Amino acid sequence: MRLQQLVEASNTVAATRSRLVKTATLADLLKQMRGPEIPIAVSYLSGSLTQGRIGLGWTAVADARSAGAAEHPSLELVEVDSVFEKIAHASGAGVSRLRLELLRGLLTRATRDEQDFLIRLISGELRQGALEGILAEAIAKATNTPADAVRQAAMMCGNLGEVAHTALAEGGSALSRYAIQLFRPVEPMLASPADNVAEALEWLHEAAFELKLDGARIQIHKAGDDVKVFSRGLRDVTAAVPEVVEQVQTLPTRELILDGEVIALGKDGRPHPFQETMRRFGRKLQVDELRQELPLTPFCFDCLYVDGRAMTMEPQRVRFAALLDAAPGLAMQHRILSDKAQAEDFLREALAFGHEGLMAKAMDAPYAAGSRGRSWLKIKHARTLDLVVLAAEWGSGRRRGWLSNLHLGARDPETGGFVMLGKTFKGLTDETLAWQTAACLERETGRDGHIVFVRPELVVEIAFNDLQESPHYPGGLALRFARVKGYRPDKTPSQADTIETVQEIYRVTTGRRPPARA
Repeated sequence: MRLQQLVEASNTVAATRSRLVKTATLADLLKQMRGPEIPIAVSYLSGSLTQGRIGLGWTAVADARSAGAAEHPSLELVEVDSVFEKIAHASGAGVSRLRLELLRGLLTRATRDEQDFLIRLISGELRQGALEGILAEAIAKATNTPADAVRQAAMMCGNLGEVAHTALAEGGSALSRYAIQLFRPVEPMLASPADNVAEALEWLHEAAFELKLDGARIQIHKAGDDVKVFSRGLRDVTAAVPEVVEQVQTLPTRELILDGEVIALGKDGRPHPFQETMRRFGRKLQVDELRQELPLTPFCFDCLYVDGRAMTMEPQRVRFAALLDAAPGLAMQHRILSDKAQAEDFLREALAFGHEGLMAKAMDAPYAAGSRGRSWLKIKHARTLDLVVLAAEWGSGRRRGWLSNLHLGARDPETGGFVMLGKTFKGLTDETLAWQTAACLERETGRDGHIVFVRPELVVEIAFNDLQESPHYPGGLALRFARVKGYRPDKTPSQADTIETVQEIYRVTTGRRPPARA
């Protein structure tokens, strides 16, 4: 299949809000595919490369996009994937130049539409409305298979592209092979945000409340003494967490699949910042040395499988009872509450001890792997800062034609300038996007590709969950989970929050000195 056919389908999907039209368009496309084209197409339509990250930063992509374009489409999907495979596995001296040459060679053979698609795909900006839920429905339509069967197979397999290949090549009945099994990780169940305890209880009435840790999600599989640990992205991280393996090996239950998090704790039991925990997952060497410096503690909150019995369709209360029976020493603190005051007391305790907040879980809900529904709600304490807009990026998909992704800066009293802390496109309504586009264009000072730089005059209130160290920004800090609360026309840039305020928030919330500024 030609890349152009996929690009045309992607543009059609991006241009409509109709779920039926999206599904039909994707189903027609999938029916035309054969063999290895299928998982490639599903991955691209989901907004990701089959290889994941391939070592290309935005500077390299910006350099490559200056390449001339082909007049007529000729690229095949498998050709494109093959080039990305070479880029991902390039190594040795001159690797950056080699990757750039490979990318430029690919883009030179692409039409302008194909170039635009590929650049947004590489940079993670391909927001076209072809979410995995819609793709699952398209696979079901293309193969005359019940959508629930496709979703269940995708949950258990963890790879929608593989599920699509199986269904299209062998028929929907072949999806029965995807049952939960040991050492084949499944997509983790996800949570939706709730503004506060009252909202969570309004939705769930009675709920199981648990600590919301700022750790690394893990899935533990055990068969006798054989234990493997997988990350949120289903990557095998067993070698990085030997203390988890040792603890699970001592459990008397022979076969288990547990869902949970692992986190680095201080000597006082308080959590270290998220990036400290993640140091353990970036190291392939010196694990024993780092284990002594930064030990990890696992906390499990769900049981998906026990001694030959799949638990995913059991209600939350049954799964947690199985967890307490099989691994009581690893179980997360858990309170069943319907009283708002009691839940708020629990939230205050969690925040005071340094945790992110609470999870609230429906007692009768099954484990919906890969789903972000309302059965699990996360309640976190959001902070706000008044920051200045430094630039904005042209949107894609539904936001095409609008300036969307904002570059945000804190005021620097010493220089009179602004220190960039990150970007966000979240929290923007259509009305705000339209106003924001006009306001930014009125203040435009220059462009670099899809980025429009503006005079630092617009003040915007930004909610965020916390700060993390980042070498990518000059202040050494970046916002986590930033979203727009609203513009502040009542404030001038001289009244925006300062970089010193940001550093103090980091110091207070982490107990650490902020990193040095570049």
